Amino acid sequence: MIPIRCISCGKPVSAFFDEYNDRLADGEKSKEILDDLGLKRYCCRRMLITHVETW
Repeated sequence: MIPIRCISCGKPVSAFFDEYNDRLADGEKSKEILDDLGLKRYCCRRMLITHVETW
């Protein structure tokens, strides 16, 4: 389960997780997806890129 907010800055990131995974599965590049979603800070980008589902 992805954290609701970025651990470093506190910006909500969980709302973007499903769209990020769907677009990534469709073959889009991670950088383009994160730019489109408005995630500019590297700490928020890290939250989505490095998350691993554990269920």
